[in-house]
Order: sequence, then C-alpha cells, then structure tokens
Amino acid sequence: MKKLLFVALASVAMFNATMAQSFKIKGSDTCLPLIQKESEVYMKGHKGTSITVVGGGSGVGIAALLSGSTDVAMASRKMKMDEKLKMQDAGRAVKEVVFANDAIAFIVNPANKVSQLTREQLEGIFTGKIKNWNQVGGDNMPIVVYCRESSSGTYEFVKERILLNKNFASNALLMPATGAIVQSVSQTKGAIGYVGLAYVEKSVKAIGVSNNKGKSFVHPSLETAMNKTYPVTRPLQLYYQIKDEKKVSAYIAYLLSAEGQKTVKAEGYVPLK
Repeated sequence: MKKLLFVALASVAMFNATMAQSFKIKGSDTCLPLIQKESEVYMKGHKGTSITVVGGGSGVGIAALLSGSTDVAMASRKMKMDEKLKMQDAGRAVKEVVFANDAIAFIVNPANKVSQLTREQLEGIFTGKIKNWNQVGGDNMPIVVYCRESSSGTYEFVKERILLNKNFASNALLMPATGAIVQSVSQTKGAIGYVGLAYVEKSVKAIGVSNNKGKSFVHPSLETAMNKTYPVTRPLQLYYQIKDEKKVSAYIAYLLSAEGQKTVKAEGYVPLK
C-alpha cells in the first residue's frame, strides 16, 4: 500500500513538474504593464511557473527573439518584412498571436487650451512644420515634441499612420520609455507626446483626433477604441518560435481566455471582443 502511495505521489510530482514552465518575455513598453499583470495572475494559479517580463521596445523584443535571448517577444506593431526574413534565414519559424488592442492617445499638458487636432495638424507638429501652439488655436507658445525612440513600435506606428512615413522633427526629444513621455508632458506647458491608452493619467490631457479634416473629433477611450470610432487604434501581439509552442501554449491560452481578457480591460487596454 505504501509502495502504491509513493508511486502515486511521484506521478503527481512529475505531472506538476511538466506543467511548471520557465520563460522570458521581452519587448514593447506599451504591452509591458499588461503582460506584467497577466503574468503575475497566471503564476499565482500555476505554482512553480516562472515568467520574467522585460521592456525595451518592440524592436528590442523581436531582436531578442532572433538572437534566442527571449522566448516571447511582445510588440505594439507587426513584425517587419526584413525581421521576418532574418528569422527565416536563422531557421526560426515564428508564430504571431494578437492578445489585445490599443489606442494611441496624443497628450498635452493640462494647462494647454488646445483639446483637439486633426491628423494633418498632428503631422505638421510632429514633422516640425508647425512650431507654435498659436498655429492650431492655442496660446503663443513654442511646441515641445516628445517621441519614443526608433526601436519603439509606437514610434513606427505613429510615423506610418499619422506622419504618412515622413520623418519626425529633428528637434523632437526621444524618450527611452512611455512613462518618461507622460512625466515630461506633465511638467512642460508647451509639450505634446503620444502614449498607449493605458498610460493616460490625470497629470496629462488626452486630445480629440480628427481623421476627416476636422469634420468630427473623437477622444481616445475604451469605448471609442472598441467601436473603432477613434481613428488611431492597433493590435498588440506576441511572437514566439513554433518549437517553443508547448512551453508557452498554456500561457497564451490564458491570455485569450475570458479571465485573461478581463484583465486586459481592467488594466486600461482594449479587449479583443
């Protein structure tokens, strides 16, 4: 009887050992707070599982996946063709999973009386053609532009969607993390920057955006992002090697589950449904 009990306990221990996983997730600062929270909740329900989550930008995460220094890359933009080709050349078959959506909010200092801008005005501001707030209905005050670094997926997305692939102003101040943009805009009266919806807080003001040359303006919110009336939305994705599917599949399934999507919404991001 004791022998049978020992065998049973050993089998349970082996089963738990196979269920427990250890892996690293790296990349997008936009995704970072959400994935940190999701991982924290997941590890509580899966004893023995260890998940390390590190930011640095979408490009950094994808480069780490290519080099093999991370198991999962989180990105606030789609993988570029040259990145896909590098993965292919390295023999790394990669899978993409969209786990949430996001809205990019353009933020100004609360003291700024400008509360809405057209896409064309945003393009002018971020390319440096519009240099003073009085050119867009504000006070006579120089515009201070804050951007993410070029390794950021948000940088790439804004350049493509708002600037129509034109270059950012040469005097734009590049910030290493999204939180640094929020802090800088909150402390600088003439500042403007862009952040993921979940980063918007009371110390800054999110402005309305028009994608129809000023006929209508929509402010970023969970509701306007979900019903697609806010014009600057995007998917958030994870990338991993197909050979690692068994290692990460339970975690991915959790992210896409009702519980995982509930956390997406609770953390200020946009759920898939």
